[in-house]
Amino acid sequence: MKRLLALAAAAFISLPLTPAIAQEAQPGAPGAGDPYFPDQGNGGYDAGHYDLTLDYDPGPDRLAGVARISARATQALSRFDLDLVSTLSVRSVTLDGRPATFSQSGSELVITPPSTLPAGRGFSVLVQYDGKPEHVVDPDGSVDGWIRTNDGVFNANEPQGAMTWYPGNHHMTDKATYRFTVTVPRSRVAVANGDLVSKVTKGERTTYVWNSREPMASYLATVSIGKFQLTDTRVGGYHVITAVDSKLADSATNFAERHAPVLDYFSSLFGPYPFSSTGGIADDAPEVGYALESQSRPVYPHVPSESLLAHELAHQWFGDSVTPTLWRDIWLNEGFATYAQWLWADKQGTRTVQSSFDAAYARAADDEFWQTPPADPGGPANLFHDPVYDRGAMTLHALRSTVGDESFFKILRTWASEHKYGNADTAAFIALSERVSGKQLDALFDAWLFKPGKPSL
Repeated sequence: MKRLLALAAAAFISLPLTPAIAQEAQPGAPGAGDPYFPDQGNGGYDAGHYDLTLDYDPGPDRLAGVARISARATQALSRFDLDLVSTLSVRSVTLDGRPATFSQSGSELVITPPSTLPAGRGFSVLVQYDGKPEHVVDPDGSVDGWIRTNDGVFNANEPQGAMTWYPGNHHMTDKATYRFTVTVPRSRVAVANGDLVSKVTKGERTTYVWNSREPMASYLATVSIGKFQLTDTRVGGYHVITAVDSKLADSATNFAERHAPVLDYFSSLFGPYPFSSTGGIADDAPEVGYALESQSRPVYPHVPSESLLAHELAHQWFGDSVTPTLWRDIWLNEGFATYAQWLWADKQGTRTVQSSFDAAYARAADDEFWQTPPADPGGPANLFHDPVYDRGAMTLHALRSTVGDESFFKILRTWASEHKYGNADTAAFIALSERVSGKQLDALFDAWLFKPGKPSL
């Protein structure tokens, strides 16, 4: 969830170089081709695993990092890019242990291997870098990335913040597994995605190691740092890890326990919870103004309400496990999570789904809300505006009303199952809906997703 809250290695075997392939080598594209963020991501290779070693001190605000990236060339490569802001200075780059030539410009780290990388070859690149990380300002005016707080870092990366703290292929279609080794002053706690592997204190520094075994889009990665109370426990059938800012502790006494009932309900509707652990990070960061569904461990700028908790946990299926192919398809994240909020409120008896739909539909036909089609909101500045969330959720309710509950929830379960840990787009969801329901649904989706104007009921 990025909407402002006014009230989310495997080692590869190297293949021999052949002169014929070397002659055909071309630079990898400097972007993944997303119309909303053309420079985001890179072409010519697939990242498989990130092993990130970070040392951070909030006092001087200095980050020293070593990124080890295991990847595979998808074309014969003469050079390739990683996304990393130039405010972090790269000190050295090696490729399979050999020094590589590199340069930095804007958000691109351009690496020239010591010899051509043939198509299909696995390789390992190691980048040493340091500097003072700075967040980025998004087209909608919000901030993301490495966001300083009074005691550490609120680290939320949708849509473009990952490049502010580590180099990588930062488009959401290149998912990878992760290992984080983070050293901070012993008075701070470093929290990341996945499972806590170890915590070791030596002198005045503590090193935390986290392992995220399921593939993850880089905008869902987090390393949040602060004076947190860290809990690692089992609640029901879930491994729950929570970190709560010491200033929020009194209002978060049951934070870990609140997760299981929501996950049990969503699992009954959407299929099994897709990750090895769950939980959240509740930071005292009211200036951030939004929460984010960081994989397995959402970050919140305060202790979340029941509705916000449900929204971010629903994202673990819709957005985290199943991730859009392009940013314009973000309604597949936000519309689904908003509808899950409505479902959870209905389950609790506080408001029916139909009442939530009716309240959204009550907007006047000339309201600007109806002028933004959720399936392509028009540009990056509109990604996290109300139509993507509410009109996206209304689309799902209109679909449910048309195909019936049995087909509707089968569509959601099949969507989560067939695209688990992968990427999919709006066309794929429409095709699945028609396949499962046996109905022709062009008119419904045209009205609710693609055309401006208030659809008729």
